[in-house]
Amino acid sequence: MAKLEIKALHDCRYACVSLGEVMLRLDPGEARINSARQFRTWEGGGEYNVARGLRKCFGLPTAVVTAFADNAVGRLVEDFIMQGGVVVDHIRWFPYDGIGRTVRNGLNFTERGYGIRGALGVSDRGNTAASQLKRGDIDWDAIFGTLGSRWFHTGGIFAALSESTPGVIEEAMIEARKYGTVISYDLNYRPSLWKAIGGIDRAREVNRRLAPYVDVMIGNEEDFTAGLGFEVEGADEKLSNLQTDSYKKMILNVVKTFPNFRVVATTLRTVKTATINSWGGICYYDGKFYEATHRPDLEILDRVGGGDSFASGLIYGFMTTGDPQEAVEYGAAHGALAMTTPGDTSMATLAEVEKVKGGGSARVDR
Repeated sequence: MAKLEIKALHDCRYACVSLGEVMLRLDPGEARINSARQFRTWEGGGEYNVARGLRKCFGLPTAVVTAFADNAVGRLVEDFIMQGGVVVDHIRWFPYDGIGRTVRNGLNFTERGYGIRGALGVSDRGNTAASQLKRGDIDWDAIFGTLGSRWFHTGGIFAALSESTPGVIEEAMIEARKYGTVISYDLNYRPSLWKAIGGIDRAREVNRRLAPYVDVMIGNEEDFTAGLGFEVEGADEKLSNLQTDSYKKMILNVVKTFPNFRVVATTLRTVKTATINSWGGICYYDGKFYEATHRPDLEILDRVGGGDSFASGLIYGFMTTGDPQEAVEYGAAHGALAMTTPGDTSMATLAEVEKVKGGGSARVDR
């Protein structure tokens, strides 16, 4: 298992470029979707959230590659992205026909859950601009060759959107690899995205097709089992009582099958209630396992985006320290903090991540 080789930032315009759909999230707060009378709006998307976390929390220059229908909703999401500091130069704009017959923007209704009531997400993203991206639509040579990026991040959510999106990912990965850009992929298995296009078998087929290009594979226990086809002994049928030793055995099988993986990283979560989870993370690198500080009974306000914030913290740690223990600690601390605030994206600061990572308390700062 070879070590990561990350290009210097002074040779690149971007620390990280992410590829994926960015949706408008409608959040009913403490209410339910089916009875809400008002919603707060945020932007969010599994792949984009990583670029945004790297920029807004960790201060690194990032960009997103995505597409929108050119109407007021698309421009609203673009405005959210700009507020997060992520470069919007590589967004494709599709002409809007007035009602969305040919193209539209994705919506994501998400309620947070509380206690025994789990969080609920209802996405409305069929026929979106991002799902219609195809090979040849993006000038990857300009992004990775002319401008340069240290890291490229994408994942299984974008791969599930249409027949053409896996090809866009593969095209981007080939160009990224040509220019020495590190490639990370978050499996992010979502049954609802795959069920109408072949289900779990199709998810595994696509993910296994893309896996040979990947340097850093990220996911949780369900992602690796359902999305990539590896079994974990010691987890119950709901995958909520994961045994770390069993998971380590599974990771060893993963890297045996895909020796190109430089890093395999995952969150470790036991769901006690929607608002109380045990939380941690593990990273396999250069033949060794590195485990983050375990946080039992972590209180959660909004769990959406916790895994994405784990990914951005992990990437930041590898970029700035090269130390896998530091990287997984940054990931776990950032993910934990992201779940204390509403919305898909992190509102944490680097100082807060450093404090939590170092074992600091939640006493008031003033």
